[in-house]
Amino acid sequence: MTGSLIHERGETTPPHGDVIRLDVRRPAHGESRSAILVAHGFKGFKDWGFFPYLCERLAQDGHLVVSFNFSLNGTGPDLLEFTDLDAFGRNTLSRELEDLHWMVDRMLAGEWSDGTAPESVGLLGHSRGGGTGLIAAAEHQGISALVTWAAVATLQRWSEQQVADWKTRGVTWIANARTGQEMPLYRTLWEDLSDNGARLDVLAAAARVRVPWLIVHGSEDATVPVAEARRLHEAGSASSLRIVDGSGHTFEAVHPPRGPTPGLIAAVDASLRHFRRSPGRGR
Repeated sequence: MTGSLIHERGETTPPHGDVIRLDVRRPAHGESRSAILVAHGFKGFKDWGFFPYLCERLAQDGHLVVSFNFSLNGTGPDLLEFTDLDAFGRNTLSRELEDLHWMVDRMLAGEWSDGTAPESVGLLGHSRGGGTGLIAAAEHQGISALVTWAAVATLQRWSEQQVADWKTRGVTWIANARTGQEMPLYRTLWEDLSDNGARLDVLAAAARVRVPWLIVHGSEDATVPVAEARRLHEAGSASSLRIVDGSGHTFEAVHPPRGPTPGLIAAVDASLRHFRRSPGRGR
């Protein structure tokens, strides 16, 4: 229990057999008619930095909120750090989409709301989770509202050297600046992106999103430039754009968290307003 919220941890196992670890937050009093699924990005996890604060704010606004780790994101049972680097290396974008579809289906089935299906299911994704999230929103008719934070406009983000590594060695390595870890990415990631290029075309998917979609992006984002947000907005007929002036990729949030920042508060407040306009929201 957190304040007026109920907070529970759990697991679900999709058909592929790898466990998805998740957190469920909901108001302690009253009934949530709306649900929101929160997806992390590359080198992210559900307990990173701003995610607990974000999920608490959404739940306090009357939603059932489920945040989760993608099944191959690489965090172990302690949930707070990358301990399974082989799983991280084996992850693919198609696997993340499979996980997203599974989670939306479980929410629609009422798995985390005592068997009662919510009247609406929203999706919020950050960075790469925003890119895969909008593809999921274009594909899954059960998603009724979308918010993307610092979302990528393309999943083709690999250098010539990394592609050469995949071709010659089957693996390339990336540094985790926060932990100092050298993290593998296996050739299956590149092969999946090459083999499923049409499905994994973020801008093409953006044009197919028909639900209300809010794009939130920091004007000073050095990881995913704000130009990518503008490209998404131009492609998306159902989109609106909120630029957070002076803010970066994580809206100045860090891990371990040190409390909400002005940029993060602005991003959360804009998201709350967007989801309030979704059908069936609130208690």
